[in-house]
Amino acid sequence: MVVTCEEVWREVSNYLEGEVDPTLRAAMEEHFRGCKRCTAVLDGTRNVIQLYGDERMFEVPLGFSHRLHRRLEENIVPARRTFLGWMVAAAAAVLVAGGFEVARSSVFSHPELRTEHAESSSGVPPDLMVVVATDGKTFHIPGCPFIHDKARLRTIAAREAMQEGYAPCVRCMRKYLNA
Repeated sequence: MVVTCEEVWREVSNYLEGEVDPTLRAAMEEHFRGCKRCTAVLDGTRNVIQLYGDERMFEVPLGFSHRLHRRLEENIVPARRTFLGWMVAAAAAVLVAGGFEVARSSVFSHPELRTEHAESSSGVPPDLMVVVATDGKTFHIPGCPFIHDKARLRTIAAREAMQEGYAPCVRCMRKYLNA
């Protein structure tokens, strides 16, 4: 009968206790003569059983555990990984916070108005067609007498004018601004 390493490992405890049939015992002994790995498993298992079954177990002195831990801590080189770990965590937090700030400022902000004297344009109908001058700061109702640069005019919707940062003319858009 030939046995594999796995079969030996499964039965090694029974082998040591003498609880295997004679045929299997002979096959295992033959296997131990040719397999160093299984011989090491047999010796290791025998040692564990012997140590565990030893009645001479003794109690360690009071404070031994504390002293052992202290000596072990003295011999351990402090790990740089903890410092690097904190640095990586801090860098990640900065990146996440910066990402939120960039997203908040670019997605939810309104374009900067071209004039500091602008009034809120929330009452202007978004689909109202208005006139803007390319170099101007305000949008007007077509025909407004206060349009300055009449050579470079274009007509767009009020919504688009507000998105581009134009402010409503306080004279011709007065009825929308007081609403």
